[in-house]
Amino acid sequence: MKTALVIMAAGLGSRFGGGIKQLAEVGANGEIIMDYSIHDAIEAGFNKIVFIIRKDIEEAFQKAIGNRIEKICQSLGVEVAYAYQELKNIPSNVEFPDGRTKPWGTGHAVLACKQILQEPFAVVNADDYYGKEAFVKIHKFLEQYTPERANQFCMAGFILKNTLSENGAVTRGICELNEQGKLKTVHETSNIVKSEKGAAVAQGENMMEINPESYASMNMWGLTPEFIDLLEKGFQDFFDQMGEKDVLKEEYLLPIYIDQLLQKKEISVEVLESHDKWFGVTYQEDKEVVKQSFEKLVKDGIYQRELFADLSDEK
Repeated sequence: MKTALVIMAAGLGSRFGGGIKQLAEVGANGEIIMDYSIHDAIEAGFNKIVFIIRKDIEEAFQKAIGNRIEKICQSLGVEVAYAYQELKNIPSNVEFPDGRTKPWGTGHAVLACKQILQEPFAVVNADDYYGKEAFVKIHKFLEQYTPERANQFCMAGFILKNTLSENGAVTRGICELNEQGKLKTVHETSNIVKSEKGAAVAQGENMMEINPESYASMNMWGLTPEFIDLLEKGFQDFFDQMGEKDVLKEEYLLPIYIDQLLQKKEISVEVLESHDKWFGVTYQEDKEVVKQSFEKLVKDGIYQRELFADLSDEK
């Protein structure tokens, strides 16, 4: 079965290539975090890579990443496609608001893949390292797809303590599960820091301890091709329900929309536990820690120094 990895990279911005944190070189040969996600997805069995970008960064993106990955994927029999998140790609009955310059968010980004995705797919952020376990589990879940399972999704659930930064507070989606172990809701929680007991929410000078073993959503989802139609309907609802909200700033966000579907009991989301440690460059100080972490993964034999060499050997 064809399975796709969708990488949300449109948010890399107009400063692309100019020192933006998502493009920090963290591997021995100048690899960025995105390279590792692509490697791990292909190793897990994904055979299509979809980059969501913007037209204004296309040339720079292909120079820095796309051309290189296309060659690697071609040698491995993996398809590569591009989707373009366009600011003015909104429902036809909605007047574009003058002054809007910010992209419409991650839900809008995935909706840009409407003409490209006919297979089950995983969605990831461009600037997060998720580890191998989550890709394997999500791919196994997606392989079970049939049209009768159109509204059965999954999500990688990372252990909260494995997703925190040594250098400051982060925002995480703290997951609440139902009695069947499926996702009930996601609580977007800001100012989470490491603490003596594992994790806490900083509230001014006070600290509220939270369970470090909780599941955290890192925006890594396993979805079906039918989800795109739901997403399109949700985008129309997003505008219909704008009301007094600021249309110049509001965003159509993937986890919020999925949570809305959950509350209406229109879908189910299996939470697939991952014990891998998340890496990301949230703070400038994180870059060196991430580089050292990847160097250790190479030394431990998790990755080859030539990242994709082991995949070529398998082929």
